[in-house]
Amino acid sequence: MIQALYSVALTAVLAAYAPVLLTRRLRGHRQSAHLAERLGRVSAGLPAEPRVWIHAVSVGEAITAVPLVEAIRRRWPELSIVLTTVTATGAQIVADRLAGVATHRYFPLDLPGPVRRALDAVRPRFFIGMETELWPNFLVALAARGVPSMIANGRISDRSFRRYRLVRTLLARVLRRVSVFAMQSPEDARRIIALGAPEDRVVVTGSLKTDQAPEDPAAAAQWERLIDLRPDEQVWVAGSTHRGEEEIVLDAFVRLRARVPGLVLLLAPRHPDRTEEVERLVRARGLEPLRRTSLPHPRARSAVLLLDTVGELAQFYRIAHVVYVGGSLVPNGGHNMLEPALRGKPVLFGPHTTNFRESAELLLAAGGAEVVADGAALEAAAAALLADGARARGMGERGRAAVQARQGGVQATLALVERFLLATDASSSGSR
Repeated sequence: MIQALYSVALTAVLAAYAPVLLTRRLRGHRQSAHLAERLGRVSAGLPAEPRVWIHAVSVGEAITAVPLVEAIRRRWPELSIVLTTVTATGAQIVADRLAGVATHRYFPLDLPGPVRRALDAVRPRFFIGMETELWPNFLVALAARGVPSMIANGRISDRSFRRYRLVRTLLARVLRRVSVFAMQSPEDARRIIALGAPEDRVVVTGSLKTDQAPEDPAAAAQWERLIDLRPDEQVWVAGSTHRGEEEIVLDAFVRLRARVPGLVLLLAPRHPDRTEEVERLVRARGLEPLRRTSLPHPRARSAVLLLDTVGELAQFYRIAHVVYVGGSLVPNGGHNMLEPALRGKPVLFGPHTTNFRESAELLLAAGGAEVVADGAALEAAAAALLADGARARGMGERGRAAVQARQGGVQATLALVERFLLATDASSSGSR
């Protein structure tokens, strides 16, 4: 009954959203071009069976999934991999980083019809949902078909925990259908158990983000040539910024340039579709915006580089002298600060890091990061690191060592795949 009410409520929400979707389709909006797949029509061009279905909702989850997908392909080459996302930017990550390894499709709407059609087409041997993708109809349908499932790299943010507790009765019924939960931290494990997950199926594996392989260090020279970086210049990368943060970063940059004449700012909004909005903020401060997609292009000394692409931010961290990770000076929960740390960069972030609490605590405890409370603190911390290269390098090395010491999440997750998903699948097949 509760699940039926959930389906009715979701249908009502989608019906209310339909006029917006129709308008976007008429305007050729890229996020509306895959409605057929969202309705479960995903059969064309699927790889050969047996298939594994992995779901990563958007960019961050797709990037995190890359080492796991590659490891599954190496360990069980007989398995084909279908990787779904909800967003087009997530799909781009799959195309760029997993071409020839995984086949992309869009995840079906969590309604009985789309779910049934998608499962009929994919016929997965098992399913892995990245982080905490808890879709009731989908997970219950998997269990009804005897398809084992896993939540990998699981985490429950403060905000999600509060919301999930409001629907615990429905959620507990769904969680009992999941074969195993591979959670990032003991606190994440405690929360998923409190929401109804069977305790004997909850395992702490650490974060898969620590296992992401940085690109070849030699690639830094290519990026330096692309932006025409001069020997007397230093690079400040402000990554994954949100509305309200670009102003803080730009104002700090304007003041820092007076103290560090060779300072270059590379600003990467979390959502590239905000690039025009950020360009206006840059021009309002008498600076010249230069988009990544315009490179190579002569770069004026007053230029602010704007990263208007998806999936390249981690590579640009490689050429940074100091990094600020956004979503943290505004109450957004923060973003992945392990990417710059893995590249040996000193990391700054604001106080709002609830979505990455474990990562923030790890780097702070190791002396690989600093918390900045506001724009003035951000400016002061960046200035200190830019003025003292030895201190910045030491901070970056401590952060890198701390992250590397926590690696192993992929192997721990593979062990759970073998124990809970493949073993369950073999047992089910033998009993039929």
